[in-house]
Amino acid sequence: MSAGPAGPVDGAEGDDTEGDDGWEPLQYHLNVDGTRRVVSGARLEESLLTVLRERLGVTSVKDACEQGRCGACSVLLDDRLVTACTVLAADAVDARVLTVAGLGASGPAARIQAAFLAHGAVQCGFCTPGLVVAVTDLLGRRPAAGEQEIREALAGNICRCTGYGRILAAVRDVQAGRRAPGDSGAPGANGAHRAGGA
Repeated sequence: MSAGPAGPVDGAEGDDTEGDDGWEPLQYHLNVDGTRRVVSGARLEESLLTVLRERLGVTSVKDACEQGRCGACSVLLDDRLVTACTVLAADAVDARVLTVAGLGASGPAARIQAAFLAHGAVQCGFCTPGLVVAVTDLLGRRPAAGEQEIREALAGNICRCTGYGRILAAVRDVQAGRRAPGDSGAPGANGAHRAGGA
């Protein structure tokens, strides 16, 4: 692990003062959505979720169960789907962290977001970022995944609003490469806003 004791660094993000309980703050770099970010004043035990949201302000990664059970904080870590709450941020040093905000305003993720909106698979929107990341990962690996495989791939993403039928319909439309009902043809314009909001 390349994380080391923190010291004064230009452009460091976060508080680098020593904790009241005597812990020594860490400083390291994370590659988030293609940008090298400096994390300063971090604790060794902080999760990637905590560092992304609280130290780097990446609010598109949602904080829900903090136990790896809901999928709201799903990100790609070196192209591998993980829940950010179960990964130590210090273990992500030198890795590529990709959140829903870094998936791009065009391409597969944008089509997935547009299909979610068109099918009403976005309601409260809290689970949407994690679902978009999970679907992007699945279709990147298995473009022709069958329904059972889709269900299994999304089993770690909890949605309490839709009943999943609309989510599955959106995924099937993306697979078929067709425009979903009500799709304006402007992929990702609204989806990026809903999926990436605070």
